[in-house]
Amino acid sequence: MNDAITIRAACLADTAFLVDCNAAMALETEHKLLDREVLKQGTEAVFADAQRGFYRIAERAGVAVGCLLVTHEWSDWRNGDWWWIQSVYVTAEARRGGVFRALYADVARQARATPGVVGLRLYVESENHAAQATYAALGMRDSGYRLLETVFADPL
Repeated sequence: MNDAITIRAACLADTAFLVDCNAAMALETEHKLLDREVLKQGTEAVFADAQRGFYRIAERAGVAVGCLLVTHEWSDWRNGDWWWIQSVYVTAEARRGGVFRALYADVARQARATPGVVGLRLYVESENHAAQATYAALGMRDSGYRLLETVFADPL
């Protein structure tokens, strides 16, 4: 593909694309079928309350080909916010074409320009070696932490 990648803020009208991407990502990476109505409500909740985060959309020739969500985590150690990159998805036909690189560069530029942002983080499935290699190529490194959780509401 020779068309340039453009990045823009997602809006409520992008909900269907974002839901499709998140459902596909969950199925591809974790073999989970998400409840699409819960996913739709969760996506719309981001647009209803900016403190929850924001979505970015990658387009090529005016067609959406990727997305991600950025959420915030307060760090008392650093007196600032980590921006978490989540819900990353690039459509199958656009993979290996620089889409995530463009999304990441956009978010990194925005984070550096926002006072109080101390860095970027993301989590990745332990077996998703292709994604890990992509993140490492962008300069991200293993934080040395393991992610643990207690789930109260499983969307499955």
